[in-house]
Amino acid sequence: MSQESHDHNFKNLLADFPKEALEWILPGAREKFGEVLKIEFIRQEPKKRRLSDTHLALDMPILFSFEKGQILLWLVEFQEDKSRFSIHKLLKYTTDSAEAYPEATVIPTVLFTDRKKWNKNKVILRHLNMEFGGRTFLHFEYVFVKLFDLNARDYYHSSNPLIKILLPKMNYESHERAEVIRQALLGLYKLVTPILFDKYSDFIDIYAEIREDEREGLCQEIDGHKEEGSAMLMQYMRDKFSQEGKREGKQEGKREGKQEGKQEAFSESLTVILKAKFGSKGLKTLQRKIKNIADVGKLKNLIEVAAKAASPQEVLNFIEAEK
Repeated sequence: MSQESHDHNFKNLLADFPKEALEWILPGAREKFGEVLKIEFIRQEPKKRRLSDTHLALDMPILFSFEKGQILLWLVEFQEDKSRFSIHKLLKYTTDSAEAYPEATVIPTVLFTDRKKWNKNKVILRHLNMEFGGRTFLHFEYVFVKLFDLNARDYYHSSNPLIKILLPKMNYESHERAEVIRQALLGLYKLVTPILFDKYSDFIDIYAEIREDEREGLCQEIDGHKEEGSAMLMQYMRDKFSQEGKREGKQEGKREGKQEGKQEAFSESLTVILKAKFGSKGLKTLQRKIKNIADVGKLKNLIEVAAKAASPQEVLNFIEAEK
């Protein structure tokens, strides 16, 4: 999946479940500030200090207006190499947000979503302190969430749909994989509308990397537990997988057709060039070799070589070298 697609998925996730994100990350917010009266999504990215500044990753600032105050929950999703993360950039962007929304308590939150263990020798800074003479000149920290540090099994009974969707990004043993996927799908099925389930079951499918050959087994796993909603979910998933298979088959057919069309076009172009440069005799020497080349990239390279070659042998040498 491209970075753009990944970012789009997470932005949608936070946009559809802002209250659930608040309850998960700041469970004491409502107790302190009262009920949520208004939710605003601050779409602008934090201003960049220099044009060379890279984007922190995905950021989603959400402004919650409560009965007794405001919280700007600034969520940053970071899935790249942790060594690229900078607490100093995070501090700059946090102060920019505080300046833009002076009435709000700005709470920076970083979600590290890569599914791998970190090298303990490479430490991520979680706070900054500057003190002198008994005085504190700067203290900065953020909410740190590494999904892979969370055990998926500890969240099986959560009633938060956001947690259910994120279960495949958490930590689990290989033998727990089917149960994690089942808990994610069944839990989400019970907690959200059919439209949202259809949308985020795809998220679970992608991030759990469900293979084609394990889908039927997954349906049987869901059906075998006989929980409320299991039968309906199993039928839904079978219908969904069947429809996806048909769509993939059609798309694969189209892709193969396009690929074959490109191959024929490049082969024809190559034949025209060779005949024009070396005549029918030179073409006859190479034609059988050309027919055996299915890779479009190799054919494109061969056209360039043929255009510059002084003899059929040069082209033949290139073909042999590429094997």
